[in-house]
Amino acid sequence: MARHLITSAIPYINGIKHLGNLVGSQLPADLYARYLRGRGNEVLFLCATDEHGTPAELAAAKAGKPVAEYCAEMHEVQARLAEGFRLSFDHFGRSSGPRNHRLTQAFAAALDKAGLIEEVSEEQMYSPTDGRFLPDRYIEGTCPNCGFDSARGDQCDNCTKQLDPTDLINPRSSVSGATDLEVRETRHLYLRQSQMRDALQDWIDSKTDWPILTTSIAKKWLNDGDGLQDRGITRDLDWGIPVRKGDDPWPGMESKVFYVWFDAPIEYIAAAQEWVDAGKGSDWERWWRTDKGAEDVRYTQFMGKDNVPFHTLSFPATILGSGEPWKLVDYIKSFNYLNYDGGQFSTSRGRGVFMDQALELLPADYWRWWLLSHAPETSDAEFTWDNFQASVNKDLADVLGNFVSRITKFCRSKFGEVVPEGGAYGEQETALIADLTARVRAFEGHMDAIEVRRAAAELRAIWAAGNEYLQSAAPWTTIKTDPERAAMQVRLGLNLIRFYAVLSVPFLPDASAELMAAMQTDLSDWPDDVPAALAALAPGHAFSVPEVTFRKVTDEEREDWAVRFAGVRS
Repeated sequence: MARHLITSAIPYINGIKHLGNLVGSQLPADLYARYLRGRGNEVLFLCATDEHGTPAELAAAKAGKPVAEYCAEMHEVQARLAEGFRLSFDHFGRSSGPRNHRLTQAFAAALDKAGLIEEVSEEQMYSPTDGRFLPDRYIEGTCPNCGFDSARGDQCDNCTKQLDPTDLINPRSSVSGATDLEVRETRHLYLRQSQMRDALQDWIDSKTDWPILTTSIAKKWLNDGDGLQDRGITRDLDWGIPVRKGDDPWPGMESKVFYVWFDAPIEYIAAAQEWVDAGKGSDWERWWRTDKGAEDVRYTQFMGKDNVPFHTLSFPATILGSGEPWKLVDYIKSFNYLNYDGGQFSTSRGRGVFMDQALELLPADYWRWWLLSHAPETSDAEFTWDNFQASVNKDLADVLGNFVSRITKFCRSKFGEVVPEGGAYGEQETALIADLTARVRAFEGHMDAIEVRRAAAELRAIWAAGNEYLQSAAPWTTIKTDPERAAMQVRLGLNLIRFYAVLSVPFLPDASAELMAAMQTDLSDWPDDVPAALAALAPGHAFSVPEVTFRKVTDEEREDWAVRFAGVRS
């Protein structure tokens, strides 16, 4: 039994996430975690909310609440939605918790001791109206590169150019709208990432199995002039982790907090400590400390491509630079973007489907299937209602759901609600079992390699094989001349339902549980031996006919939802 540590990029606290956010990290991470558990591995799957930084303060102010109260409420909202989508986190933590405070301060002390922290005097925008220095995201203005009039002080969302607040034309405070900004001197701590270039280069070069998307982004940032530069790790904010050297004060930094991109990835480790504190597990160090057993752990991270630079450069620089025996990531699965019907998801424009809205329309499995079977792995993908309807109706309703309904209802009508005995398998059944054995091995290969779309396609082919067999064998015709053979065909069909339920858990956890309940079995062992798995339900075993496993999306619903979530095109 192998041990697997899995983390997905921690979602930011300011609001409910859209489907693109979900499929870019948390959902495929859950798919992989469920699969590995199903294969008998020991898994620790961690996530958290990312709660510090400027956007949290702005969102709290807009909501009219203290930032700590706002973050606590939004953590509950995001945890509830994660549960709604059946994300099987072992722990869902908070970056604002005391564990992350202490751990972040400890890392800063270790990096300072290693000579990798430098105090830098810099000029920063100050707003007399607001009575404070304005971090980059508190400042808006016109982009000097493309002329976009709502560029932020850190980046232009229109042309994606990274900016400094002093680059903006006609800058203004995003808090008060004040334009009387002035440049004042302030001091901040910088992580000397440039000193880690060779170590990071060697480490990245050693990851020959990483996806091309991950490696190309990492190497671009590592080698470009704007990439691996020394980076500020403190901010002039009230909300955040106070700057300290472990338990000791940091002279001159008493009014500052650590920058959110420094403390947020450290929460991955802190979440394991919180997992132990919550009584859910024990000995977090065997997962994170290589001197405590973590050298035997395979650590996989899931994230959207925009998070790759921080997870391949900044966070590893923190880990390596500390000189302490922390576990480094082994594999980073990164994703492109999911767009919405010819444009982008947008909260402000009411455009696209967000997690809470999705669950109001249909149960989680419908969304899980579409998102995972269309995961943006090799390029950006696009959600359209036509495609969603077709995928749900054809894959879930016509293939899987139809098979379950036909075989259980036919058995009930001819043999009762028990598995019939019948005779021995014939050539047709032997061929089906051989085909399924090959397909299961292919499915496992795709899942092991985290090839999400290919795994989904193979799973659908496994479902389809049962439908094709049922259509060809036609027990409703066979029973007229050979009842014993028809009983055998039905027995195999009922065993296929349990077989499908076990294989489909990573994609469709709710439907799989419902099918297992209908088959009145808890035999959920992975089908390493496919012939044995297809004989698990013995003759005489009772079952019940399940309710409709998946219903179809109607044309009226599709049209209504398309209008409802169109918003304003960006």
